[in-house]
Amino acid sequence: MASTYEDLHNAALLRELEVGDLVEFPRALYSHWGVYIGNQHIVHLTGVDGAGSMDALTSGSLFSVCGVTFDKAWVKIEDFFKVAKGCQAKRNNGKDHVCRPLHPHEIVKRAKKMVGEIGYNVLWYNCEHFAAFLRYDRKWSEQVDKAAETAVWGGALVAGIGTAIGLFASTSKNKNK
Repeated sequence: MASTYEDLHNAALLRELEVGDLVEFPRALYSHWGVYIGNQHIVHLTGVDGAGSMDALTSGSLFSVCGVTFDKAWVKIEDFFKVAKGCQAKRNNGKDHVCRPLHPHEIVKRAKKMVGEIGYNVLWYNCEHFAAFLRYDRKWSEQVDKAAETAVWGGALVAGIGTAIGLFASTSKNKNK
């Protein structure tokens, strides 16, 4: 069986990972996150098979995979290559500069205790929040922070453009009188 570039990249990364490392799995529009717990295993928060309804659209607890929405997810321990399939995974302990990681033994112990069904909210408790919680005892998603910042700046830009157009229209109207 021929190996893809992603397979070779991920095999090299796997050899470098240490227990407790955060692993980012870049996808098309977002990154999935997990924690390496040794023996080629990742613990991560993932969708509940077969669950979900349109009610989740208004529940405030949104999780969507291929258009199916969920408000629950599973903490699973899975093979690194299964989680990494189709992407180039990367170690991303970037939050270490702000948060102090827990001891690797504590991370694994906490991860194993959490396996099973759990609540999910794309804004308040997603896979990145979960992974950060395991490593740092702090729920934090930079993806959500960046999306919120983009929304605020986008809203400010639209408001600014609207104000400028209104002022221009008002000035033009006054000149024509």
